Amino acid sequence: MSTITGVARFRDLARFGGHGTQISGCAMMTIVTILVVACEVALASGGTKPNVIIVITDDQGYGDMSCHGNPYLVTPEIDKLASDSVRLADFHVDPTCSPTRAALMTGRYSTRVGVWLTYGSRHHLQRDEITIADVFGDAGYRTAIFGKWHLGDNYPFRPHDRGFDETLIHGGGMIGETPDYWNNDYYDDVYFRNGKPESVEGYCTDVWFDESIKFIDRNKEGPFLLVLSTNAPHGPLHVPAKYSQKYRGESGVNAERACFYGMIDCIDENLGRLRTHLSESNLDRNTIIVFLNDNGTGHGALLKKDGKGNRDGWAEAGFNANLRGRKASAYEGGHRAACFIHWPEGGLVSGREFDGLTAHFDLMPTLIDLCGVQLKKPIQFDGVSIARSLKKGDERVGPRTLVVHHQGRFGKRLGDGMPIYGKDFSVMSGKWRLVGKELYDLYADPEQRTDVAAVHPEVEARLVKEYESWWADVSTGFENPNAFIIDPSKQRVVKVTSQNLLGDNVAYSQHHVRNAMKLKDCWTWLDVKEQGIYRFTVRRWPMEIDVALSATTPGHAIDQARHEMDNKLINYPSLPIDVKAVQLCIGNIEQTMLVGADASQAQFVVPLKSGLQRFSCNLVTADGRSTAAYYAYIEPASDE
Repeated sequence: MSTITGVARFRDLARFGGHGTQISGCAMMTIVTILVVACEVALASGGTKPNVIIVITDDQGYGDMSCHGNPYLVTPEIDKLASDSVRLADFHVDPTCSPTRAALMTGRYSTRVGVWLTYGSRHHLQRDEITIADVFGDAGYRTAIFGKWHLGDNYPFRPHDRGFDETLIHGGGMIGETPDYWNNDYYDDVYFRNGKPESVEGYCTDVWFDESIKFIDRNKEGPFLLVLSTNAPHGPLHVPAKYSQKYRGESGVNAERACFYGMIDCIDENLGRLRTHLSESNLDRNTIIVFLNDNGTGHGALLKKDGKGNRDGWAEAGFNANLRGRKASAYEGGHRAACFIHWPEGGLVSGREFDGLTAHFDLMPTLIDLCGVQLKKPIQFDGVSIARSLKKGDERVGPRTLVVHHQGRFGKRLGDGMPIYGKDFSVMSGKWRLVGKELYDLYADPEQRTDVAAVHPEVEARLVKEYESWWADVSTGFENPNAFIIDPSKQRVVKVTSQNLLGDNVAYSQHHVRNAMKLKDCWTWLDVKEQGIYRFTVRRWPMEIDVALSATTPGHAIDQARHEMDNKLINYPSLPIDVKAVQLCIGNIEQTMLVGADASQAQFVVPLKSGLQRFSCNLVTADGRSTAAYYAYIEPASDE
């Protein structure tokens, strides 16, 4: 198939006007409500409901595949799927991972459903939201997710609490983050199967695809919904050497990018293996495959602006499909994504393109329509079903305006983690993009190099109003803290990590714990559903390792002849904290406990009343300084 760069795509749109929402720069923003009570587009023949497989990759950008023009990376299986699918040519996600996943799971704006960060408990999907797994499970589908979840690690935010029958996931947002099992490093790790730790063998990407194939074999009679969510190619850039070596030494590819491309190479190979298995199992024709990436590239391009490295700049090395910006940017390169939808039985084949403005939250209502699924109760979607448009190829969705924003604030004090009005947003309407106070005409300027706000003040003013209207609409639930639920009947032991804390900068990764990252004035919220006497176990190191509060731990042991890993993480320093006391604050209860040099934890037994309560715990050194504890475990004090 022909390659499509960002420039070429928007030139085509400018010449032909595009389908669907690429018809006008004056479209008013609409929050679309769809009450799906019956299927209007039952496309499967014979009334057989199709299976659904959603493959979503992590930090692979729009340009990180050869079908989009990448001159370094070879992705034959992704390219083949693209040529066998209907491609959404102007498809958008959020600029970071948890928000994208929240919108994908609910068909609603991520901010509306409580997810606008990837940490600080602002990545917890609100407990009353209905997920795609809930809907398809109610319709008789067997449901599963393997790989990355990143919408909460405790009840009621875990995937097996949200409609998935089978789950095998890592903790947190990447392998090796604070909620993940200690010392996971992509190889022979411990993952969580329906909430319980389980040792597995193999490289993470292979594990997720292996589990998917086993799930498919167990459910051949169907129907099933499978979310295959790879953590690759998100850093740290760990990959079997056989995949990265082919890119090493290639002109224009540095060592970091060789590992990044190697991780994508492994995904590509496994995607081919999955499709081959579907074909050999006679499931390929009536299985819908959706492939998408979750945000802009993580490591596929070095971006610069004014001669300096900048997430909002243009590619100076690597490849970014002529897009401006990368992951965490409000410019097009931060949120424009690939989306391929393949379904032979439904006629979604042959590399056709749909040019309308679409987004991640359109997939759930679209799949509901394609599969003939009926809802038990209406859902107020922000997304729209494009099922008819995909089938007919020329039917318009209608004028619409969409908004994306990035609320991340790594390296800065988090405070209460509330969204910040006007921060890093883009309003998309036809050919126009309002990025903050800058206005771009993508037909004339797909690389977003020339701000035309002064030339088109009426367009800027209209899109500013669209943003204001959108903000007013999605901000009604901001005050909900999405607290940790204390309900022993649902989860006996609740694990709170430093990734979940509000207040200071976030210690989201295990290497922050190793390096004794200082955290001041941190807290989180508990919602106690069952009052009683509870035990709080406070630790610097997680339960799975028996190490004293003041002690250090060794680095990873890796066979580098077989595996490539980031040397900085292998040898990451483990620094001591001279802990003399531990403090606990919960509601109006404050307690301090002195600890000995060999103590690995401090335990407090306190009565808790029902309701919402603020919680914090700190490690105190001999000189009176303190830092938030990195791990706390909450459970009933009784041994029952």
